[in-house]
Amino acid sequence: MQIMISTIKSNRNIPEVVLKAAIHLFTEQGYFNTSVPDIVKKSGVSTGSIYHHFGDKTGIAKALFEMLVKRMENAFDDIERKHDSVQSRLRAVIEYLFQLTEEEPEVMTYMLFIKHKEIMPNMAPVCSSKPFTKMRQMVVDGMANGEIKTMDNMVAAASLFGGAFRLISLRLDGVLERPLMEYQDELWRCAWQSVQK
Repeated sequence: MQIMISTIKSNRNIPEVVLKAAIHLFTEQGYFNTSVPDIVKKSGVSTGSIYHHFGDKTGIAKALFEMLVKRMENAFDDIERKHDSVQSRLRAVIEYLFQLTEEEPEVMTYMLFIKHKEIMPNMAPVCSSKPFTKMRQMVVDGMANGEIKTMDNMVAAASLFGGAFRLISLRLDGVLERPLMEYQDELWRCAWQSVQK
């Protein structure tokens, strides 16, 4: 199920309305500072409906995380279908992440900066989720087909994506005033030069 968090307009789909309210509250005031009554007030959904659909606040956080991971995974699958070379795929991934940050900053804040392990201790870290393992697999594929020089794949992935994630962080923190897309070409040149064969 793909939900565009910023475009939910109808109160007819209770889970969507709750998740929209929750992501706003979790990223604005923090997970632990948000209560179910806060979510009830923000969403306009009854307490009973929230518990019926999600069980509790942790259930909301888990459903939100799983939905966003699946959405990102689908986007990366789409990138792989549309781009033949690893180089163009990797660049498209960075472009996607930059656009997502600009268009839906709450999504990127929730994915990257909420401490999910504190909320859901049995969950694997976000960097082990399918979208992030797919990013690393693209790097491995690039080494296998000769586009990327042979090196430790974690070092290569950090070289390719580390700068992008740093710029995303700076943008979300309000340090970067210009949109991320204005940095993309220069960032990509630096990142690709560090790993290209």
